[in-house]
Amino acid sequence: EPSIKASTMTISPLIILLIASSTNAFLPQHNPFLVYKTALGVTTAEIKELRDATGAGMMDCKKALIENEGDVDAATEFLRKKGLAKADKKASRVAAEGKIVVASVDDKAVMVEINCETDFVAKDGSFLEFADSVAKTAVDVKDDNLEALMSADLNGSTVEEARQALVAKIGENIQVRRLVSRGGEDSTTGSYIHMNRIGVIVEIEGGSEELASDIAMHVAAMDPPFAVPEDVPAETLEKEKEILKAQALDSGKPAEIVDKMVEGRIRKYLEEICLVSQTYVKTNDKTVGKLLEENGAKMKGFTRIAVGEGIEKKEDNFAEEVAKMAAGN
Repeated sequence: EPSIKASTMTISPLIILLIASSTNAFLPQHNPFLVYKTALGVTTAEIKELRDATGAGMMDCKKALIENEGDVDAATEFLRKKGLAKADKKASRVAAEGKIVVASVDDKAVMVEINCETDFVAKDGSFLEFADSVAKTAVDVKDDNLEALMSADLNGSTVEEARQALVAKIGENIQVRRLVSRGGEDSTTGSYIHMNRIGVIVEIEGGSEELASDIAMHVAAMDPPFAVPEDVPAETLEKEKEILKAQALDSGKPAEIVDKMVEGRIRKYLEEICLVSQTYVKTNDKTVGKLLEENGAKMKGFTRIAVGEGIEKKEDNFAEEVAKMAAGN
């Protein structure tokens, strides 16, 4: 029988290269500018267009386009409605973080508080852009009407619609909580924002915007309850007088000098709680009232707000959380 011998063939690398090249010639070549269709007939270009327009996630955009047979406008409306549903679901969650934003036109200045759930989102670019846009829109709103602000136009949609879209994009409860303004004819306004969390508008008669802004910085730091003694309610003064009189009588002071003591202490009390009587923090060498007088100005009032004030925040109990984790809950 003839013997069968195994043989080996040496294939040149050049031959392999030629075979690979001829095979690739029959395969479709990649074109970076080619628009590909997904398995369900939605193009990647349509997905990108919808994503750029709405800021929604890629899979959400794909689903919206499929649901609306590739109609970008209909898909945009679909995502808005979906965003509304998301916004409604998140509306019950506590939003006590955020930013104070100020804007001004002529002699009017406005502040808007925009809230979110976390400090992380408060620094997000989309959130900050929304907040700035809302403040600029607010300067045209009359009487600090928050409802009118929410229905005002903002880049082709309302402020409320823009808020809902941002909730859908970011995934947190976002609220335009309040709008305050000061100024008008015969007024000079200045503002100061501290760390995006405390905002102050000071309104004076005469003077300059720089002076009003300097005093606003003082208000942010010292938080006086009132601008001038005339702003203090009569019932507040009477209550304080009663307390001071009782303290003086209990100390054994003669009744005939108690009234004089109370009068002096009330003057001291007013100096402490009124802006114009406080020592100006920037120089510590004069009162705010004296600073205004030197600059030919008169105090009209101020407004001070802080992020999240008055909102009941959820307090996490770290010990309870550790105990639950240890128990496997």
